[in-house]
Amino acid sequence: MILIDGKQIAAKVKGEVATEVRALAARGVQTGLTVVRVGDDPASAIYVRGKRKDCEEVGITSVEHHLPATTAQAELLALIARLNADPAVHGILVQLPLPKHVDERAVLDAISPAKDADGFHPFNVGALSIGIAGVPRPCTPAGVMRMLDEAKVDPKGKRALVVGRSNIVGKPMAMMLLERHATVTIAHSRTADLAGEVGRADILVAAIGKAELVKGAWVKEGAVVIDVGMNRLADGKLVGDVEFAAAAARAAAITPVPGGVGPMTRAMLLVNTVELAKRVAR
Repeated sequence: MILIDGKQIAAKVKGEVATEVRALAARGVQTGLTVVRVGDDPASAIYVRGKRKDCEEVGITSVEHHLPATTAQAELLALIARLNADPAVHGILVQLPLPKHVDERAVLDAISPAKDADGFHPFNVGALSIGIAGVPRPCTPAGVMRMLDEAKVDPKGKRALVVGRSNIVGKPMAMMLLERHATVTIAHSRTADLAGEVGRADILVAAIGKAELVKGAWVKEGAVVIDVGMNRLADGKLVGDVEFAAAAARAAAITPVPGGVGPMTRAMLLVNTVELAKRVAR
């Protein structure tokens, strides 16, 4: 059984990004990512701190705009308009969640598709669905695809199951696997026979956000298991969406939680940012 080490792969990706950032700097382009955070959600503060640290490690200029929770939607949209027009900003990321009085969709839609570091803009989502290359892709599924490549897992012709249908992970994950010629099924909370679907999958991507929902005994012998879930149990332990020990006994390869998909999500944000900067520099 191969343990697919997200930390190790993320370090490799960061090294590649740092090389590209230096090459752009030599051409007079200083890659820049701007993060917008509204309010004082503690988890968001931790995520943003981590993203800024990642940027520093690879030489990307990182700026944070931290606005109070009372910020009016119009004020937030005006800031995004200014960032869209700022040539020093190559990537824009709005940290979710936003306060309840702000329309999340309207804010994300306001980000220029050419500066959409998260890959969530409807244009970029549509581009993924119809196969337009060269646009930013949602970071978590992009990270999963890189992990499969590093583990030398070719999705072509294989049965792939994505458990979860979110716009951030599940749906784009299915599209990326389909793009690589897998036969893709999406399962979700209303799937009648989840155990049966899991048992048929050569590649399993669990992204439903429920601790150990997928039982290890369901996993097909020799399957590749990618666990996107990050759930904290009552005792404080972090676990994924898959029952790890039992699944690892059956799988050919599996990601750990923590230390699997999480570091890759952060690394792919850096990839998106430097790719956006390269488009401007052409």
